[in-house]
Amino acid sequence: MTWHSYRARWRGADYPCSPDSSALETWVRLRRDEPAEGFEEVEPGCHVRTVPAAECESVHFVTTVCRWRDTEFHVHAEREGELLLEYLGGSAPEAVALGLERIERGVYRAWVPRAEVGELRERKVSLDL
Repeated sequence: MTWHSYRARWRGADYPCSPDSSALETWVRLRRDEPAEGFEEVEPGCHVRTVPAAECESVHFVTTVCRWRDTEFHVHAEREGELLLEYLGGSAPEAVALGLERIERGVYRAWVPRAEVGELRERKVSLDL
């Protein structure tokens, strides 16, 4: 599962994508698994088409968020029944009280049992490209 990614809506369809800015404009590399007109196969099962971001109906950065111990977190990874959660609050004392590991200044994470995690959902942030 992808826990965070870019997505674009182009010609009425949604695609995983990668924005790429140049000095003149921003482009979006749209990806799909199957062949389609205008998409070039760059490796088996990966077809890409690059379009100006201005041609896209929308471009979003999508993250997966959840609640654990009544606190909101980003989900970063999964392994054998556990999720890697990153604290979204701004309180170091709260992060320590939750038993989180300090990764760097202001960044706290923990592997927690997936069964303890609730309210898994996607959060979309529109990019103004």
